[in-house]
Amino acid sequence: QVQLVESGGGLVQPGGSLRLSCAASAFTLDVYSIGWFRQAPGKEREGVSCIRSSDGTTYYADSVKGRFTISGDNTKNTVYLQMNSLEPEDTAVYYCAADPGPCTDYADDFGYWGQGTQVTVSS
Repeated sequence: QVQLVESGGGLVQPGGSLRLSCAASAFTLDVYSIGWFRQAPGKEREGVSCIRSSDGTTYYADSVKGRFTISGDNTKNTVYLQMNSLEPEDTAVYYCAADPGPCTDYADDFGYWGQGTQVTVSS
């Protein structure tokens, strides 16, 4: 059974950094696209970043380009989202998701989801 477990969320001051992890089981990362999504209260879930290691594809939402970096470690079957220069607008529950298809920023394209991890950016 495919499982995704996120970790690394927390409370950070504006300008700070966090690294989220998404540990996958029951499949290998090199044949799946792994996406990071976030959902703030009262807002729709939005695509933040995606990686597909089989062809080197990466995607970033405009709002996080230059601040967030996605990477994967196939030996640990884990994908990371390094988040720097965090802003209060980044506050949300962050989810990782997996799908055999290509990277997209549409949540409906992903069939497997983790439980989410809270990121709060506040002074």
